[in-house]
Amino acid sequence: MLKLIMSEESCDNILVRGVNWVGDAVMTMPALRALKLANNNSKITLLVKPWVSPLFEKDPNVDEIILYKDEYKGVSGKFRLANVLRKKNFCMAVLFQNAFDAAITAFLARIPERFGYSRDGRGLLLTKAIKFDDRAKGLHHTDYYLNLLDKAGFKTKKSSPWIYLSLEERLQARDKLKGLKRPVIAINPGATFGSSKRWHPERFAQVAERVINELKGSVVIFGGPKETEIAEEIFKSITKEFVSKTPSPLPSPSKGEGCTISPPLRGGDEGEGVGSQLSALSSQLLNLAGRTSLRELAALISECDLLVTNDSGPMHVGYAVGTPVVAIFGSTSPEHTGPIGKNDIAIKKNPECSPCFERECKKNNLKCMDMITSEEVFESIKKLVCSKRAVFIDRDGTLCRDADYLKRMEDLEIFPSVSILKGLKNAGFSLIGVSNQSGIARGFMSEDFVRKVNNIFINEYAFDAFYYCPHAPDENCSCRKPEPGLLFEARAEHKINLKKSFVVGDKEIDMLLAKAVGAKGLMVKTGKENYSANADFIVKDLSEAVKIISDEKNQTL
Repeated sequence: MLKLIMSEESCDNILVRGVNWVGDAVMTMPALRALKLANNNSKITLLVKPWVSPLFEKDPNVDEIILYKDEYKGVSGKFRLANVLRKKNFCMAVLFQNAFDAAITAFLARIPERFGYSRDGRGLLLTKAIKFDDRAKGLHHTDYYLNLLDKAGFKTKKSSPWIYLSLEERLQARDKLKGLKRPVIAINPGATFGSSKRWHPERFAQVAERVINELKGSVVIFGGPKETEIAEEIFKSITKEFVSKTPSPLPSPSKGEGCTISPPLRGGDEGEGVGSQLSALSSQLLNLAGRTSLRELAALISECDLLVTNDSGPMHVGYAVGTPVVAIFGSTSPEHTGPIGKNDIAIKKNPECSPCFERECKKNNLKCMDMITSEEVFESIKKLVCSKRAVFIDRDGTLCRDADYLKRMEDLEIFPSVSILKGLKNAGFSLIGVSNQSGIARGFMSEDFVRKVNNIFINEYAFDAFYYCPHAPDENCSCRKPEPGLLFEARAEHKINLKKSFVVGDKEIDMLLAKAVGAKGLMVKTGKENYSANADFIVKDLSEAVKIISDEKNQTL
């Protein structure tokens, strides 16, 4: 019956019952995208709790969001919600949520096709009950939801979770952090699940102190409204340690902009120089716990150089915005819910009782957390902090003539000025190509041909790497410019500091790409576009671009 709906009588109005927690919601994103790709002409409506919905506000894979409000609780609430859904005339319900509640609601709404995992005693309410077998139990949760679609008969493409942020959101977050010294390390010391997932606050503070003192960077503390006490404890520990080790300057009661001063440190009990000492610290410490919306949190984490976090919702937000993650695990398992970024590090100890998946430690000792030292976490941070500079360069119209989907080697016309790029290598830059190649998805050229062309720049012009997006625009991927997925991939593989890098291209999307990551954008007039309000520089060709990049580098030394 499901096969009939999916082929000869294609369903054009699909309801997805989303999950209830931020981290779980992030892990459903690849399945949600796969569902949209498999039903590109269908309307996808997502039913989720209000606190989860902001994650999907700008997601092109979601056409409508219905909020699961408190008024839908209880028996009468279920009938009320079912009535709302029935009027929408859904022909299929995909239940990512495992609960009985999701199945009974879809059943009462008289949605003809209902499928989900056969869990929580709801199998008889589903028209397609997917077996929750040993294989499904062992999957990482991003694959768990994809497996549901696979078993239901959909063709799926594996991808990573991605939170779609607007340029405005990115710029607002960047502005909020602009006074902080780089690298900016975010720490998230909370975890809603329970204390068994929370590493010790004093050890977070020890790590933060080393970031400030040894890396000469900054720390931003994040957390929800219920985690402000933990954040404040860490903040106070850092500030007291800083004051105790910093020689007192002349008295100054001023409070540093951007630095949340704890009440015990406002007065003069600690000495006349405390105000100035804390003012100096304001460029290295910021407490935003309880002060951000979910989307603001996502944008702010995306602007940080790294996130240190417990296994929590913000951990999943971290890798879903492309930020490198060091994740600390206690009672839970990184094999099921760990970060999935290319170089992300999950720190997990395995005492005899782990993983127990308990909210609170029944042995009352939290041995799994005690065994994780601040030294180990700090060393993991050092492994992921990026310092190299790069010049990211578009291909068609920038390195070679734009041939409108280059598909024959005889049409490849490389600009003579490309040879001058080698000078940037001598100046310490990595040369990295980044190109949209939707012609692969459209069937205009093969992926092997694209690689062959790209390899010319690697082998003959000293490029370090060449990244390309093979997807069509309607696939809503994270790697198609101006989305910054390709640059995040390059950052992970080549240790690139994006904020100190450059993007050179001939199109508006290249300049928007530069803006998205905080790099400087140079538009060359060798392609089809000659102006961008988002460009930092507009130049004649690559020769002028190299000169400006060299001058900019010298000015920052």
